[in-house]
Amino acid sequence: MLKQFFKNPLALMCLVIVGGTAFLGIFAPWIVPHDPYANNILNKFASPSWAYPLGTDQLGRCVFSRMLYGIRPTLFLSLVVMLGTLGLGVLLGTIAGYFRGIVDEVIMRVVDIMLSFPSQIMILAVVALLGVDIRNVIIATIFIKWAWYARMIRTATIKYAEMNFVLFSRSIGSGNLYILTRHMLPCIAAELAVLASLDMGWAILNISTLSFLGLGVQAPVPEWGAMLNEAKNVMASNPEQMIVPGLAVVVLVGAFNFLGDSLRDALDPKAVRS
Repeated sequence: MLKQFFKNPLALMCLVIVGGTAFLGIFAPWIVPHDPYANNILNKFASPSWAYPLGTDQLGRCVFSRMLYGIRPTLFLSLVVMLGTLGLGVLLGTIAGYFRGIVDEVIMRVVDIMLSFPSQIMILAVVALLGVDIRNVIIATIFIKWAWYARMIRTATIKYAEMNFVLFSRSIGSGNLYILTRHMLPCIAAELAVLASLDMGWAILNISTLSFLGLGVQAPVPEWGAMLNEAKNVMASNPEQMIVPGLAVVVLVGAFNFLGDSLRDALDPKAVRS
C-alpha cells in the first residue's frame, strides 16, 4: 500500500525535510559553531559569514546555533503534544465506538462540549488560569485537542466493530481488551498515521504561536516562535531577523501537511493505483 507513497517525489522530499530537521535537533550540541546563549553585544547584527552562517541577533548571539537548538522545543514539544492528544483521543474514541450505548453517549457529549468552543481561545484561557509556562501550554493543548481525535477515531472504530473478523473473535470468547488491541488498533492504524502527521503541523504552529505571544517557551531559550517574538522588537531596523525562524516554521509545517496528504492518498483503499 505504501508503494505509491514512496513513488511520490513530494512525499519523499517532505520526509527528508522532517527527518533532516529531527536529526539536526538531536545532534545540535555537536553541530552548532557557537553557544546559542553566549552574548556579544559588540557583535550584534553581524552579517552572515563563515563564522556566523546566518549572522547574529540583537544580543550578538549566533542565529544559526539558536535555530538548530530551537528545533528541540519547536519539534519535540509538538511531538509530546501530538502523542498526548493522540493517546487520549484513541483511548476514549475506541471505547466509545466499540462499546456504544451509554458509554458512547457520555463520551460524545463531553466531546461536543469541548468542540463547541474555539480551541485556541480555550487554550489561552487554560494557560491564563494555570500560569505562563510551557508545561501548562502542553497540558492545555492536550486537554482541548483530544476531543477532535476522539470523534475521528470513534468513527473509524464503528466502521470496523461489526465486521466479520471482529464478530468471529467475539463468538469464540475473546475478551474486549484482546479485540481492541489485536483487531481494532491495527485496523485504525492507517487513520492514526494520517491524523498524527496532519496534526503535527498544527501542534508546531500552536507552540510557536503561543511562544511568539510570550505564553510558551520563555527567553532566552531558543525556540522559533520565541525568536520571532524577540525579532519583532527590531523589525523596523533589521527585518531579516524574522525571516529565518518564520521561514523555518512555514517549511516544517508545510512538510508535515503535505506528508499527511500523501499518506492519506497512499492508504486510501479506493485510490486508483498503477
